[in-house]
Amino acid sequence: MNALSVVIITFNEKDNIARCISSVKKIADEIIVLDSNSTDGTNEIASSLGASVFQHPFQGYAAQKNHATSLARNNWILSLDADEEVSPTLLASISDTLQNPRHTVYQMPRLTSYCGHWIRHCGWYPDRQTRLFDRNTGKWKELSVHEYWESNDPGQKKGLLHGDLLHYSFNSVADHLRTIDRYTQLAATDAAAKGKSATLLKIILSPFWHFFSEYFLKLGFLDGYYGFVVCRLSAYSAYIKYTRIRQLAKK
Repeated sequence: MNALSVVIITFNEKDNIARCISSVKKIADEIIVLDSNSTDGTNEIASSLGASVFQHPFQGYAAQKNHATSLARNNWILSLDADEEVSPTLLASISDTLQNPRHTVYQMPRLTSYCGHWIRHCGWYPDRQTRLFDRNTGKWKELSVHEYWESNDPGQKKGLLHGDLLHYSFNSVADHLRTIDRYTQLAATDAAAKGKSATLLKIILSPFWHFFSEYFLKLGFLDGYYGFVVCRLSAYSAYIKYTRIRQLAKK
């Protein structure tokens, strides 16, 4: 079996880090936690569970993940966020795959908990994430929002693991609104830097399309009340993003 390094980036994750580390201890040959000067006890919890904890100033999600990967002893990396947990089925799939890998990069479906409810529609699932890979085959792409693993070979095929990566995202609607505010500003800044703008028509129509496609076409209504909330805030996020892009473009 190929040796596995699990790498996790953190900042004030005391409510999540134990769950994350505990979910992978059975298959991890080492666990690396790269922290950005947490003050809530995250480091102490991680150390008590056997993780090797390092400190590094936060310079962006991709930069942080690339640095965390460089600290690992092994080539095979499982990259996790602190608010994620590997389900038992996924754990078994990873273990089986490392016995005889057929690919150098693997994706896994991610299932998100929103205010304590699992969201299985709205375009949020299966939300495949590239998290298991041979680190010699690529690196994390530097973007302000939604960093991703970029393979050195653009045509490289990715394997698909079984079982869900469980994501404990938002404990409240207020958490979601704060994230929307932060991410739309970053996305707008990136777009403006590339010379992009947004028409008034796009600002008006985009929120309606987001809600319609996610609530009806992607069956968000099957997720009940929280499915409606997710789709409604997705529409709001589109409105804020394109409004900010237009505003920055005019400047």
